[in-house]
Amino acid sequence: MPPFAKELGRMLLIGGGILLGIGLLLVFGNRIPFLGDLPGDFHFEKGQFKFYFPLGTALIVSIGLTILLNLIFWLINK
Repeated sequence: MPPFAKELGRMLLIGGGILLGIGLLLVFGNRIPFLGDLPGDFHFEKGQFKFYFPLGTALIVSIGLTILLNLIFWLINK
């Protein structure tokens, strides 16, 4: 087996796990009660124009993913 096969396998597993997590979030995201309605999520409506900018939700998801990925990489490099 080539020497890079082990690292490639790990990267594929991590990538697959990330894609699985994103897919689960897309499928079940609307059932998570606090996502999309946090302080910092901007809603603007004027007539038929509606604008939604989920800044608070994006920050929370970003922090959560950063912690999760750092934990995964720490466990792999241990």
